[in-house]
Amino acid sequence: MTYDEFRRQLGKSGLTTKDFAELIKLNSNSITNYAKKGEVPSHLAVIAALLGEMAERKIDFRDVLSRIE
Repeated sequence: MTYDEFRRQLGKSGLTTKDFAELIKLNSNSITNYAKKGEVPSHLAVIAALLGEMAERKIDFRDVLSRIE
């Protein structure tokens, strides 16, 4: 997934890259560094796409993810 599409998916979910990094317990610089490459790894792309879809369907993903330690 391109970095731009990744950001679009995060936008659908109402998240910034910083919010996303905190949600998945990564350093926000680790996420924004992918902007230079222009693409994000597939595991982050899948998460972003699912969060975007969940938000569109009015599923509270924050509640789901808060149950994970």
